[in-house]
Amino acid sequence: MKKIIQVRIYKGEKLYVAECSDLPVVSQGKTLDEAASNIREAIILHLEGENLEDWGILPDFSILANVELEPVHVQA
Repeated sequence: MKKIIQVRIYKGEKLYVAECSDLPVVSQGKTLDEAASNIREAIILHLEGENLEDWGILPDFSILANVELEPVHVQA
């Protein structure tokens, strides 16, 4: 059973995209904070009324977000 649900957040063409690695859930936002908040809400809504054991998730799960930032160009 998983206690942590993993999410990847990256910059799309116009918005930040948040994709859940463990569940079929995707969301987006104008800012990193908005994308993180939206994916949390989307996960909760997706799991609402579901038997968490069917998904292999513990009831007191946490969300771990990996954020991909744009490359930094350093001049030598």
